[in-house]
Amino acid sequence: MIRLQDVRKTFGQQEVLKGISSTFHPGKVNMIIGASGSGKSVLMKAMVGLHPITSGHIFYGDTDLANINETDRLSLRRKIGMLFQNSALFDSMTVEENVLFPLNMFTQESKSQKLERVNFCLERVGLINTNKKFPSEISGGMKKRVGIARAIVLNPAFLFVDEPNSGLDPLTSILIDELIKEITEEYQMTTLVNTHDMNSVMEIGDHIVYIYKGEKCWEGDKNAILTTDNEILNNFVFATNFLKDFKQRRN
Repeated sequence: MIRLQDVRKTFGQQEVLKGISSTFHPGKVNMIIGASGSGKSVLMKAMVGLHPITSGHIFYGDTDLANINETDRLSLRRKIGMLFQNSALFDSMTVEENVLFPLNMFTQESKSQKLERVNFCLERVGLINTNKKFPSEISGGMKKRVGIARAIVLNPAFLFVDEPNSGLDPLTSILIDELIKEITEEYQMTTLVNTHDMNSVMEIGDHIVYIYKGEKCWEGDKNAILTTDNEILNNFVFATNFLKDFKQRRN
C-alpha cells in the first residue's frame, strides 16, 4: 500500500502539487489521470523519490519516504519496478541483458539463477526466444513488454507505469493494458499508472485519481466516471470523445 498525505511540491515560486492525499492498494490498477501540465508526472516522480517533496508525507506501508536512511532507501528501491514512457531500454544491450540489468544491480544471485528469472519474466510477457535480439530489431509493443519484464524481474511490491500506451496502435495498447492488469492481480502489486488514455482507464482502472492544476479534483473507480457530476472531470473526459461514445454503447 502507498499512502499520500498532504503532498506538496514547489519549484521556485510555483506550487506544482497542492496538498494531494490518497491511498493506493495492492492488487489494484491505480491510475493518475490529468491533462499535460496538471502535475501528474511530478507526482509520480515524487512518489519514487526522483523529486523530493516540499511538504507532506509519502508512506510505503508504514515507511515514510522522506525520513529513511540510504540503506532503507536502497532496500525500498529494490521493491519498486518502473516502466518508462519510451521503455528506456539500453540500445546497446540485448533483450536478455536489459532484463538482467536490475538483477545485476540489486542481487548477488548466480548467473544461472539470474538467467532463469529473466527467461521466466520474458515468457510471462510472451517474449520467448527474443533474448539475443536488440531493441532496434523488435516492435514498439515488444519493447513495452521487455520494459514490463525488466520492471517485474525483481518481483516488486510496487509497479510504476508512465504512459504505457504512448505511440502504440489500439490493438497493441489493449494487449499491454491486459498484461498490466494480469500481473498486478497475479503478484498483488500496488500498481500506479500515469495516463491520459481514457480507453485504458475504462478497461483496467480500479482506482482513479484526477489531477487538475496540481490538486486532486476527483477520485473514484471507472464506473463512477460514468455518473459523476464533476464538471471539470467531465470537460477533460469529453474532450477525448470517448466517454460519450462509451455511454451511448451502454444505452
